[in-house]
This record gives sequence, structure tokens and C-alpha cells, in this order.
Amino acid sequence: MAGATMTVKKSCEKPVKNRITIKEIKGQKQLIFMSFPFLFYILLFNYVPAIGWVMAFQDYKPAKGLFNQTWVGFKHFNFLFSDSSFIRVLRNTLAMSFINLILGFVSAIILALLLNEIKNVLFKRVVQTISYLPHFLSWVIAAGIVANVLSTEDGIINVMLMHLGLIDSPVLWLGKGEYFWGIVGVANVWKSVGWNTIIYLAAISSIDPALYEAADMDGANRYHKMWYITLPGIKSTFVILLIMSIGNILNAGFEVQYLLGNGMVMDYSETIDIFVLKYGISQFNFSLATAAGMFKTLTSVILIYSANLVAKKLGEEQLI
Repeated sequence: MAGATMTVKKSCEKPVKNRITIKEIKGQKQLIFMSFPFLFYILLFNYVPAIGWVMAFQDYKPAKGLFNQTWVGFKHFNFLFSDSSFIRVLRNTLAMSFINLILGFVSAIILALLLNEIKNVLFKRVVQTISYLPHFLSWVIAAGIVANVLSTEDGIINVMLMHLGLIDSPVLWLGKGEYFWGIVGVANVWKSVGWNTIIYLAAISSIDPALYEAADMDGANRYHKMWYITLPGIKSTFVILLIMSIGNILNAGFEVQYLLGNGMVMDYSETIDIFVLKYGISQFNFSLATAAGMFKTLTSVILIYSANLVAKKLGEEQLI
């Protein structure tokens, strides 16, 4: 009875949290001193500028001091959420973000699985190098390549489709809004798929080879090993990257939309970042631009914490 009581008491005791001691700090002082420049960088460029958020609640005029402005409360936020243009760009941002998210994850995982199955080391390295190269191109160059490929005159896409008899005349791909989201999604995949596979290949390389040997003994083929060993082995990596991507769901991009967009597809190409540039900074309405940026940041924080909480409830890996 006494033993059972002691067991209950031990089970009811709260676990003691590990506390950082002075001795541990002294033992890690070199690493702490090395982290100071990075900490200073983060404070200077990420937290100090957040003081400017007060402009979202003011009618900011550059000639006056930051705290000598006219305070207007939530005027600019009310304008944002009642303005049809902002609702439109919010729709575009979310649509392109989800397309980029789905295509990016699916393409990177599939390419990583295929590269992992290649036994010829030389051929594998050549494929990896070719897939990495677009990542190092600026979007100015990449957008020019995309525009040339989709050109109505000698673009390879129109030429190929006409030779196959699928179309009778060239299609103005960049002149129709219904095609724009898909073009941006494919362009992002082409530019980043090789780079995105690096972390998945690293995760695959950490899987215990004994699991594959045991699967071979059980008669599993390549598809079985990919489905039952490789994919579960990279699940934690996938969850962490998914949480981070959900936090950036309102960052659909700026360069590719700005470079490929035109007046004919404006209703589909404008994102929040372009809205901020066009209606905020360009018109010196810094308060409106700050309100839109503040909305993006707060939404991203809420999304990343929500995704992390869901992962915790499901027993998956967590970012925070």
C-alpha cells in the first residue's frame, strides 16, 4: 500500500524544468560572444524598425516628427478592409501563395525521391546541378526567360502546341488573367525546385540503411520502400517546412508578379506588396503602406503559431 502511495505521489509530481546556471553560461561564453553580432543585427533591422508601426495609426507627414503626427486610430485599417482593391489583391496573394505552396512541396519531394533512386552518381550530380541553376538567377533574368518561352511570335510553348495540333494560333499567355496564377506557380517551381530538394535529400540521407536492407529481405520493391520508409523518414522535415511556409502564406512574392504583370492581367497579378508600392509608397501614403505591412506581419505570426499548435496536437514535430 505504501509503495502504491509513493508511486502515485511520484506520478503527480511536476517535472523539474532544466534551469540555465551561471556555470553553464561561463562554459558557453565563447558561443554567446559569437552570437552578439547576429543578435545586434536582428535587433537593429527587425525590431527597431517596428517602432514605425505607429504610423499605421496616424496621418503621417514626413515633415513632422514621428510622435508629433495626427492620430487617427484604425482609419487606415478600416479603409483597407472596405476597399475593393485591397480585397482583390488579398485574393490574388492567397491564391498564388497556395498554388506555390502545393506545387513547391509536391515537386521538391518528388524530385528528391527520384534523385535518391538514381544509382549513377555522375548522372545524379548532373541532374542536381541543372535543377539548382535557376535558383541563382535573379527574377529579372528569370522573368525574361519565362516571357520569351511564352511569346506569341517564337515562344517554344506556342510553337510546340501548334506543331502538335493542340492550338490553331498562338495564345497570348501573359495577356489572359486566368492563366497568370498558373504561370507564376510553374515559374516558381522551375526556379526553386532544385534548391528546395537539398533539405529533403539531407533528410533522406539520415534514414537508417538497415531499414532498406530489411525491406529488401521482405521482398519490397522501390515503390514500397519509398512509400513505407523514405516518406515517413522525411515526415518531420516536411512538417517543419510546412509550418514555416504557412507563416509566409501572405508573401506570395513581388518580383515575378511585378515583372510579368501588365495592364491586361492587373486584376490577377497584383499582390499585397505591389499594392503597398502602388497605393502607399508611390503616393506618399506611408500610413496606409504601414497598415498593410502590419496586417501581413500579424497575420503571419498568428498563422505560424496556429500551425505549430495543430502540429503539437497531432503529435508531429514543432517549430516553436
